[in-house]
Amino acid sequence: MSDSCNPASVPSPGGGPELPSGLEALLDQVADRQRLDFGHMASSLKADGSLITACDRWSDATLVDGLGRLYPQEGVLSEEGDQRLPETPAYWVVDPLDGTTNFAAGIPYWAISLARFEHGQPVLAVLDVPPLRQRIVAVRGQGAWRNGKPLLPPSHQRHPVGCASLCSRSIGVLQKLPDRRFPGKIRLLGVASLNLVSVAMGQTVAALEATPKIWDLAASWLVLDELQCSLRWLDQSPASIRPGTDLASTDFPVLVADRPATLDLFLPWAEALRA
Repeated sequence: MSDSCNPASVPSPGGGPELPSGLEALLDQVADRQRLDFGHMASSLKADGSLITACDRWSDATLVDGLGRLYPQEGVLSEEGDQRLPETPAYWVVDPLDGTTNFAAGIPYWAISLARFEHGQPVLAVLDVPPLRQRIVAVRGQGAWRNGKPLLPPSHQRHPVGCASLCSRSIGVLQKLPDRRFPGKIRLLGVASLNLVSVAMGQTVAALEATPKIWDLAASWLVLDELQCSLRWLDQSPASIRPGTDLASTDFPVLVADRPATLDLFLPWAEALRA
């Protein structure tokens, strides 16, 4: 498949989808650099209080420049770059290093999140987890894969442990419902995109994110859709945002679950988050 083709029209030969060679090489380049820099990066604070490293900036610039060369007719929104929703018919949303706090603290769990959108919906998603050397790919209408192996919908699996993911800003809901037992074993992974996709992969039964930005959830959103997970936007859906909108300060709080019954079970805590 040539890089000039629509990257969402990915064939599925053998064990999984084949990304365009240029896109795959770009992701490999960034993942390799992040593994090399891990444990050797000083961090600083951004205006919103979150951390950033030189590796975040390099990764963002490299991905944005690379996508611009591969797909010159398609805009790019990125966490460390232009945060306006592109006005091109197709565009990319990039989080170059989701989990900077983990990365800077020497915790080996972070992700590169990249998604291509058409008409406000993700059609191709890639979540690369450099420390684990795992790459999750989803294609609209075709499914999702991890390292080339197809992923099954979590509703087809059993969950004897019943772990649930909360982000650091949503854990306060436990105090809002002190008389109710939280229906899961809590996990805080520190990576918004992987918190969400953990449901799709059967690692958790539900995930609650209080303040995810569009770049946090862009790739996970498609993986969740393709694996038939239940999703409830608690405020507005990112699909409703108009092109040209600056999303630097816009949150998309969301509850996701492995099936509708689980979503209903966790919904009181999601509603308490917004109360």
